[in-house]
Amino acid sequence: MASEYVKNVTASDFDAEIQSGNQIVLVDFWAQWCGPCKAIAPLLDDVATEQGGKLKVLKVDVDKEGALAAKYGIQSIPTLFFFKDGQQKEAHVGSLSKKSLLDKLAALA
Repeated sequence: MASEYVKNVTASDFDAEIQSGNQIVLVDFWAQWCGPCKAIAPLLDDVATEQGGKLKVLKVDVDKEGALAAKYGIQSIPTLFFFKDGQQKEAHVGSLSKKSLLDKLAALA
């Protein structure tokens, strides 16, 4: 992860991270063994860097944080959740293009 706006989180700091700041928070539920998760990671990193302080990306490893994944009903990965002002606004299951991701972010801005 090259972007300063991408952070691995655990159940202990998840709530504080989605509540902090006034930027959009994108949560990536993923796993090390998941090919599509690995494929989407550079896209998330690039978009986080491009968006600067307007976007924060949190990564939740579902194998390490099973209870958190269960709390949010994660059944397939990658699953992306979009939060604004601490509230979940949208979810997306699977990969997506950069344009689709930017469109979703623009709709939340």
